[in-house]
Amino acid sequence: MTRISYKWILSGGIFLLLALILVNLSLGTDALSFSRVLAVLTGNGEMLENFILFDLRMPRLLIVLLAGVCLVLSGSLFQTVLKNDLADPGIIGINSGAGLGIAIFFLFVPFQVESFGAFLPLAGGVGALLTALLILLFSRNQPGSLILNGIGFSFAMSGLMVLLMASADREKVDFLSRWLAGSIWGLDWIFVFILAITLVILVPFILIKNRTLDLLTLDENTALNLGVKVTLWRTLFLICAVLLAAVAVSITGSIAFLGLLGPHIARALVGPRHRLFLPVAMLVGAFLFLLADTIAMRFNLPSGILLSLIGSPYFIYLLFKK
Repeated sequence: MTRISYKWILSGGIFLLLALILVNLSLGTDALSFSRVLAVLTGNGEMLENFILFDLRMPRLLIVLLAGVCLVLSGSLFQTVLKNDLADPGIIGINSGAGLGIAIFFLFVPFQVESFGAFLPLAGGVGALLTALLILLFSRNQPGSLILNGIGFSFAMSGLMVLLMASADREKVDFLSRWLAGSIWGLDWIFVFILAITLVILVPFILIKNRTLDLLTLDENTALNLGVKVTLWRTLFLICAVLLAAVAVSITGSIAFLGLLGPHIARALVGPRHRLFLPVAMLVGAFLFLLADTIAMRFNLPSGILLSLIGSPYFIYLLFKK
């Protein structure tokens, strides 16, 4: 791919994303026209308009964008490290593990979400890491069965979560039901900060090590002969992938297939080299999640359901293709 065509793809992606951001900010219960959105963003808005945009809509917008980047990066790392095009944090059980961690913390620690909701990403991260460890242990002798083991763990974790919900208070059950449907619940600036810090820490490390990711796609013996410490780097990248997915879904609810679709679209556009496709994948993830959320707000639906409707047919297609 030439430098010019790559720049055109990046520029086009950024333009489409900015246009969708304006559309998203102009929608809602209290509609703001494009001109008023621009006026508020340039510091010429009225007090009510500033409140609607910066206190109600902007946190959700940034959460969706940052979570989309997290999930697609996570899916990209899983697909590279596991050498499997079907890998996605939702499919292989990471989301369900995070959900179980959140359910245990939410149901058995006496607190109000409004007061201590920032601890839920931590609980989700612990649940996701433990789940990933169990899946890897069960698959250590048969790496090819990792996807199937992940799907099995996903069903098991979801079943345990439903079992815990059966004896919980109605209010807590409602919250967890919304989480399972992929309904974004974390809408405060603190959650924007948590996602941003996660990306600031992990994204530079991932992008700097793009050549290592390229080498991990090769045969293991070839990578070892080229000086790559395969086991070490696989472990580090898997930890990064789990943390990215866990933090994102802890805040946005259970979002599946976004980590599957984004990397495939990016590779189709710019090829498999991580230096090129990871930035494009991040743009694609942010755009797809924001598009789903914009449609979901318009029709009062959970974003996770829309992404599942888009992603599940593609997953079935890949399953038959493989």
